Amino acid sequence: MNEQNINQNRKQAVESEKLPFAKNEVYRLMKENLDDDKMIRDQVKVEMNRFLYSILVNVCRHLNEYPYTTIEYEMLKECIYPYTNIERINEEKQRILMHLEAIKADCDALAMDVEKSLRLKDTTDEDSIADFSANREGE
Repeated sequence: MNEQNINQNRKQAVESEKLPFAKNEVYRLMKENLDDDKMIRDQVKVEMNRFLYSILVNVCRHLNEYPYTTIEYEMLKECIYPYTNIERINEEKQRILMHLEAIKADCDALAMDVEKSLRLKDTTDEDSIADFSANREGE
C-alpha cells in the first residue's frame, strides 16, 4: 500500500467512527476561535470531540455525587468550576508556590543562623572546658 491509500484508509476509519458530537459543529466552533490562517487536521477534530466528551463525562460524574434527583444550576456551576476558572486556579497555584519558596528561603536562613550560633557556642564551650581542665592540672 502506498502512503495515499494509508491516509485514505485512516480518513475512512475516522469518518466511520461514532463521535459523541457532530464533527462539523466542533470544527465550526474551533474555526470561530482560531486565527484565520490555521488549518485543522482531521485527527485534531476527532480528538477535540473526544476531549469535550470526556469533560462532559467528568462533570456528570460529579453531578451524580449530589443526593438530589434534580440537577440545579448551582450544582452545575460548582462542578464546572475547575474548567471555567483554570486561569485563576493557576494564578493561585503560582502565588502559593512563590510563598512556599519564600518560606523555604526563610527556613534556610534560620538553619544557617542556628548552625552558626551552635558552632560559636560549641567552640566557646570547648574553650571553657579546655581552660577548666588546664586549671585542674595545675592544681
